[in-house]
Amino acid sequence: MMLPSAALLAQAALSGLFIGGLYGLLGLGLGLSWGLLHLINLAHFAFAFLAAYVCYQLATVGGIDPFATLAIIVPTFFLLGVLVQWLLARFRVSPLNSLLATFGLTAIVEAAIQYFWTADFRKLDSTYAQQKFRVGELFVPVPELLALLLAIGLSFAIWAVMRHTDVGRALRAAAEDGPIAAAFGVNHYAHSLLLAGVCAALAGVAGVCLALSFTLTPAQIYTWVGVVFAAVMLGGLGSALGPLAAGLVIGVSEALTMTVASPSWAPLVSFTLLIAILLLRPGKA
Repeated sequence: MMLPSAALLAQAALSGLFIGGLYGLLGLGLGLSWGLLHLINLAHFAFAFLAAYVCYQLATVGGIDPFATLAIIVPTFFLLGVLVQWLLARFRVSPLNSLLATFGLTAIVEAAIQYFWTADFRKLDSTYAQQKFRVGELFVPVPELLALLLAIGLSFAIWAVMRHTDVGRALRAAAEDGPIAAAFGVNHYAHSLLLAGVCAALAGVAGVCLALSFTLTPAQIYTWVGVVFAAVMLGGLGSALGPLAAGLVIGVSEALTMTVASPSWAPLVSFTLLIAILLLRPGKA
């Protein structure tokens, strides 16, 4: 078997970085919710695709720049995340039941997307779609580059908030020991609503990146679950930078695997890493 050229491998690795950044961006909100709120929010993926379709609609029909739609999508999805968290807290949904409840919510969102936009493929034609530039022998598409920069910027911003603000310290304390944190005046209920809103807003940002780079169809909601779960588990629950680092590793590994072997081998990468994490670090599950 002949190995691909160095230029082809480098281009594949670059493409892997771009898709890995999106894995990390999707995993950021999911990992924070899972690690700090102890809620396994499968609806995170549905929110991302709903945001992608909203971006598509606003850009296609309303003529709004895709990135300008963030001014509408981010606050709207923040409120949606707060509402979902309020409902889960109101009925005291356990972590296991949160998995079931949010799976049901995902099915509802998928049905709503099919109702409004049908199951046909949708592709956002924007001014960014064909923009790319060349660095040596490598081609860098602008939409994917912007998505990667957004993922990096948001991950470091969340990390800074979690490490250097009272809100971040309160969230980490409540996740570690809720009763002790409450005894020191931490309002876990208010902080959990805030964090849930931020996680949903992050899903909204990821959705805009999805709309810019991918063809959309409602059934794709579930195709991202496995690999993003692997990124979250590999990066660490509740970590801000971990899912990004893990997503980049998985993305590059998948891209190189597809280039050297076959595209059908790519899913083995993320799931092999996930199984290895579960076997070697069961306490992180």
